[in-house]
Amino acid sequence: MSDVVLTTFDWVPKTPRGYVRDLRVRWALEEAELPYRVEVTPFGDRTAEHFLHQPFGQVPWLTDGDIVIFESGAILLHLGASSDALLPGDPQRRNEVIQWSFAALNSLEMASLPWSLFLFSGDTEETPGKQLLDKFLAARLGHLEAALVGREWLAETFSMADILTADVLRLVDRFDGLAQHPACRDYVARATARPAFLKAHSDQIAHFAAAD
Repeated sequence: MSDVVLTTFDWVPKTPRGYVRDLRVRWALEEAELPYRVEVTPFGDRTAEHFLHQPFGQVPWLTDGDIVIFESGAILLHLGASSDALLPGDPQRRNEVIQWSFAALNSLEMASLPWSLFLFSGDTEETPGKQLLDKFLAARLGHLEAALVGREWLAETFSMADILTADVLRLVDRFDGLAQHPACRDYVARATARPAFLKAHSDQIAHFAAAD
C-alpha cells in the first residue's frame, strides 16, 4: 500500500466520541498492522472540498496513494485486499466475511441506527413509532443471537465483518439494548477487548479531546 491517510473531523461534541465511524477504519488498520496517519476536516464549516471527498459531508474517508474512498464498509473492503487479517484469501471464507459485512451495514444497522437516534433525542414517550423501532430491532437481534450461539467470530476467525458488526452492536449496547441477547452482548465484549480496538478507541477519544 501507499502512504495511507485517514481523514476525520477535527472535533466533535462529547456525546458521539468513541462512536464516530473513523473508529472502524482505525480498528481495521490496527488489526492489519498497516501504517497510517490522520488528517482532519472541519466539523463546523464543511467545505466544498469535504463534499468532494464525502458527498454527504460525513467522515471518514481514506486516501491510499491516488485512491480516495469513502464509506467505512467500502474502506474496509479496500484495506482487506492488503490484509488476510481483515479479508481472507480463501474464496469460501472471503465470501462469508463479505456477506456478514453487508449484513452488518444493512440488516443490522438499518434497525439499530433509527432506534439509537430516537434514544439519543431523549424522547422517552412510548409512541407507536417507538414501539415499531423496538420490535424491528428485537427481531434483527434475535436472528443474530441465534447465529452467534456457539461461535466466537462470524466467519471462523476474526475479520472485517466482526469490526463492522461489533461496532453496530456497540451503539445498541450503549443503551443496554443487548440485555436480552447474551450471545450478542458477549460477542461485543470479546471484540472490544481486542488490543487493536482498545488502541483505536483510545486514539479517537484523545484526538477529539485534544481539540477542546
